[in-house]
Amino acid sequence: MRSPLSKEDTAMITDAQFLRLRQFLGDGHPLYLAALKVGMDAKTARKYRHADRLPSESFTPKTWRTREDPFQEVWPELRDRLGLNPGLQAKTLFEDLQRRFPGRFPDGQLRTLQRKIKAWRATEGPPKEVFFDQDHAPGELCASDFTCMNDLHVTIGGQPFDHLVYHFVMTYSNWKTVTVCFSESFESLSQGLQNALWELGGVPLIHRTDRLTAAVNNLGDRDLFQQHYRALLAHYGLRPQAIQARKANQNGDIEQRHNRFKTAVDQALLLRGSRDSTTGRLTNSSWFKSRLNRTAAGPSGSPRNDHDWPIFPRDTSMPGIGGRCGSPRGARSASGPIFTRCPAA
Repeated sequence: MRSPLSKEDTAMITDAQFLRLRQFLGDGHPLYLAALKVGMDAKTARKYRHADRLPSESFTPKTWRTREDPFQEVWPELRDRLGLNPGLQAKTLFEDLQRRFPGRFPDGQLRTLQRKIKAWRATEGPPKEVFFDQDHAPGELCASDFTCMNDLHVTIGGQPFDHLVYHFVMTYSNWKTVTVCFSESFESLSQGLQNALWELGGVPLIHRTDRLTAAVNNLGDRDLFQQHYRALLAHYGLRPQAIQARKANQNGDIEQRHNRFKTAVDQALLLRGSRDSTTGRLTNSSWFKSRLNRTAAGPSGSPRNDHDWPIFPRDTSMPGIGGRCGSPRGARSASGPIFTRCPAA
């Protein structure tokens, strides 16, 4: 078995070149011709002729120092300070060292300290919270939440326009829509969800929310709220899913898009040159929606690859909830066409 190749020998050779070289040699091509076909020097190809590992696996990382550690004497102190305050940044500590020891630590040594602290955090630092990637399937999960827009300081005729938006997102394609509302209530939730489903043109499998505490408190009766909420979802064939209390990261898809949406609206207002509206245009949901789906929508403007299930209209009425709560926006009556998934054939 040959000894591992040095990093210098493998730095310019890719795994794909190595595999093609072995293929040509196995087909009976002479070494010089196989090397020419893969864009490799013949001397280099000779080194790889009998190699039993890929180039990316043929060297071990360097673990030795090539020069003296400039922070060896002060490292015990730095380590203690990091232990007490893990949030300290390497640049902060480095600038402190430069103030305390003038001329001893040139600016070029900042990167050395950053690498040293990074290694300490990985091996001895405080434990990090573990996150697991979420695997989303097309048409399966939608998430929604309310977010307050008052920090954007939108005004109408000079008067503050205090409002929220109901934010809906398909987690696979990131297709999203919003509805302007004025309270975190069941009525706002019902209107926003139904507007989203009608605009989407279909119904996913699962609807994920937070604990909806504010909406429950506004109604004043948890049992009544749950009754109405279950009836709303059952009307569209949605399954409810709620995250754990005080675990906003479990609804990270919608939480992160709150920040991005607000940033996009704020940038649009800056570009517009004014946060005031005399016509009420800034209060219209369509103005906000124009800031959405620049990347999630395909050429037709529909959610990209997210709702490829068959849909069909059926006439139905929504039991247990009166008034507009059972009628999506745009329906002519409470028994309008409702889009649902087509049952499997």
